[in-house]
Amino acid sequence: QVQLVESGGGLVQAGDSLRLSCAASGLTFSNYAMGWFRRAPGKEREFVAAISRTGENIYYADSLKGRFTISRDDVKNTVYLQMSSLKPEDTAVYYCAAALRRTNIVVTTQAGYDYWGQGTQVTVSS
Repeated sequence: QVQLVESGGGLVQAGDSLRLSCAASGLTFSNYAMGWFRRAPGKEREFVAAISRTGENIYYADSLKGRFTISRDDVKNTVYLQMSSLKPEDTAVYYCAAALRRTNIVVTTQAGYDYWGQGTQVTVSS
């Protein structure tokens, strides 16, 4: 049974940093491209960042480049999202996702993912 469990969310102030983690189990982690998405209050879920199987290829939403960093640790079966200079508009539930891929590509669409975590709340106060 595949499980993705996010952690690290919380209430922070604008300008703070936060690191989210997503621990995967029940799958061969190195076979999966990973991604982060978020859903802000009253909005659709949107793409945040993606990383390929080996970590060689990374892609970010244009509006988040320079503030967010995605990484993975295949020993710990964990993908991370380091967020800095947080803004109130970053307030959202953040989800990680896993996509089984034979090639070393990034996956940026929600439909491309096979498994999802339950999400972790990030709230940024002004």
